[in-house]
Amino acid sequence: MNSGENPLKGDISGWLVRPATWHLWAVPAIVAGGQAVRVALLSPDGGMDNAIVVRAARTWLAGGSPYDDPHFLYLPSAVLAAAPQALLPPSWLRLLVPPVVTVLLAGAWALALRLHRVPLGSRFAALGLAGLAAGFAPFAHLVQLANWTVTAAVALPLALLLAGRGRWTAAGVVIGAAVALKPLLAPLVLLFLFARRWRALAATVLVPAAASAGAGLLMPDPAAFFTRTLPFLLAGDDSFVRLYEASPAAVLPRLGVPPDLAGLLAAAAAGAGVLCAYRRWRRAGPGPLRLPETAAALMLSAFLVSRPSYDHYLLVVLPLLLAGLPCAGSAARRPWFWLALVPQLPTPGLPYLDPPGRRAFKDALTLCVLAATVAAHCARGGPRGTGRLVGPRRERSGGAARVP
Repeated sequence: MNSGENPLKGDISGWLVRPATWHLWAVPAIVAGGQAVRVALLSPDGGMDNAIVVRAARTWLAGGSPYDDPHFLYLPSAVLAAAPQALLPPSWLRLLVPPVVTVLLAGAWALALRLHRVPLGSRFAALGLAGLAAGFAPFAHLVQLANWTVTAAVALPLALLLAGRGRWTAAGVVIGAAVALKPLLAPLVLLFLFARRWRALAATVLVPAAASAGAGLLMPDPAAFFTRTLPFLLAGDDSFVRLYEASPAAVLPRLGVPPDLAGLLAAAAAGAGVLCAYRRWRRAGPGPLRLPETAAALMLSAFLVSRPSYDHYLLVVLPLLLAGLPCAGSAARRPWFWLALVPQLPTPGLPYLDPPGRRAFKDALTLCVLAATVAAHCARGGPRGTGRLVGPRRERSGGAARVP
């Protein structure tokens, strides 16, 4: 290809969006596949967090209340969703769950790429998946725990992809179904408010409400989520959980800040993030960046104030942001985006932050810097041409370059 065909060929993004060879795809396959195999061999239950949900489903099938376990923090609809797993032998779950989680994370990355109109067979697709698996510690943590956060990681880019194609009601159904499994994406109701998509908003609320109400009627204690789980979440007084919570509302009190003041600071930061997300939505602009950047700002704002808030929650937003790297003017092109990820490198860590009990400080640092970076990016106006994929003309002029 000569320079006349690609006037921007000097930009690294032009190289990234070209097709990858099978040798390059072998890297993420080996890294991510190796992580799944390692968890399958070493974990007796296929993942501690998934085991909690499966155990709750087994308790329900035996006639008990799944909310007898204080660490079961899901809606009643999740019990029904976990029931098929509860019928399988534990040895099957040990072998099946880690690969399924890994495949779902790869699917989340693929959907994020489609959202940004980056070719799925590109070098960037292969290198990005390898980078997430090998260079971002929460990826391995999520595979090891098999937390249902992975459902939100897949649902968010899928919903945004549908919304970008004008199918807002379908996007609301996807978000609602994800909330029924784990209420992590509940802040996305604000996106539908910003867009004034009332049917999508209704679907987001009604799908999990109907699913949970129906499932709750099958439970021996239908109101247990409100009488046991919700107070537990609001109190946040579990000593084990608190060691791993990354929100400022949980970390600052461990540094001597009064809990009420810590909660107020976290709420103020979250409110500022929501305002920045709204500004980003109002700014619009060409290209596909508007939806993912607004959604990422909303989710990061929620993570600042939510209890609990763990490191693997970042996998809900990081693929969305990272997939925008080939697009001019994206948040992933800001230096602070990459600096925020440094504490999560799976290499010898930062002084005083290595012990497991202090890992939350490292996670909080990443969360706060990343949230501030995305909020600042959303608050300021982007350059002209923001969001346009930089690459060969054949990929800019085809269907992938269509602006919704």
